[in-house]
Amino acid sequence: MSPAQRLFAESGLASSHVPIDVELVGSLLENDYHLTGRLQPVPTEKDDTFRLRTESTAYLVKVSPPDEAHAVVGLQTAAMRFLEANAPELPVQRVKLTVDGRDNVVIVTDDGRPRVLRVFNFVEGAVWAQTSPDGEQLAKVGEMLGRIDVALEAFAHPADRRGLVWDIRHFHQLTELVEHTPNAEHRQLAEEVFRLFEATIVPRLKDLETQVIHGDYSPYNVVVDQQSDNYVTGVIDFGDTMRSAVIFDPAVALANLLGRTPDQPWRDAFAFVAGYERARPIKDLELPLLPVAAMARLTLRALITNWRAERVPERRDYLLAHAKDDWTNVGRAMDVPLADVLAQLRNPVTS
Repeated sequence: MSPAQRLFAESGLASSHVPIDVELVGSLLENDYHLTGRLQPVPTEKDDTFRLRTESTAYLVKVSPPDEAHAVVGLQTAAMRFLEANAPELPVQRVKLTVDGRDNVVIVTDDGRPRVLRVFNFVEGAVWAQTSPDGEQLAKVGEMLGRIDVALEAFAHPADRRGLVWDIRHFHQLTELVEHTPNAEHRQLAEEVFRLFEATIVPRLKDLETQVIHGDYSPYNVVVDQQSDNYVTGVIDFGDTMRSAVIFDPAVALANLLGRTPDQPWRDAFAFVAGYERARPIKDLELPLLPVAAMARLTLRALITNWRAERVPERRDYLLAHAKDDWTNVGRAMDVPLADVLAQLRNPVTS
């Protein structure tokens, strides 16, 4: 098994599965949570996810894929509960317990592979991806991630060293994904990013500060309110939580900001970093690696999207919608000299 195949398997992304029976989910919610209402499917990368509308409120219901380890699901839940207990001021999505105090229900499916059902409060509002934040609002989004990273510094879990294909520290092991990219220009872009990553980040990997991180602080996992002074009103989806280099957490967010303003492809990223450093200053050793890590993450999403869209056709539309502009944005970001990007990162502005 190649490194890429191993990481896909450990990440629960190597195969498709039969969707969970909605009637079974409803029965478990009634028996274990005393919740009844309408279940509405919500598109996601790999879980079976539903919005549950009861008479008085709404919840998010997730059923893990059959090839995701129970311990990994436990890591995700434990991180959320740790933040609730130790940093209750942070607007992190809350885990709802069963009537007898458990944070999940294990489902044994017909093929014998257990799946885990969990219930969370539903965070109302628009996600960051649905808005057009200005520089100061982007800074507030960055600041919130910095606060989360500071709070998670003391958290540990037996499964936090999980292998995850989305973890940027494994990027250099995934060169075989280029073969699944049909466009020659895209393959060339990917190869350039791999060379840059190999030259700048791989030699420093062992020197980077590590801890448990959110892992997927993206525009679809941050709920915002344009009228609120805080702007960020919710942080959701801890499905990619893991122990990795801390610098890779803001890199995920930056990957989603690159190229959105064609004439200034790094502008939004600079504003985000300015806010992040209000809560957690980035070390001089790590700052030069941040833009490379961001481009690596954006390239990784484009590569994985092509690979998975072929193998999981039932999630093809969801996958392609989240990555439709990735190659264009990688090219725009690469067109700016790295020295210029670093100079601006050292003197960020939010306007």
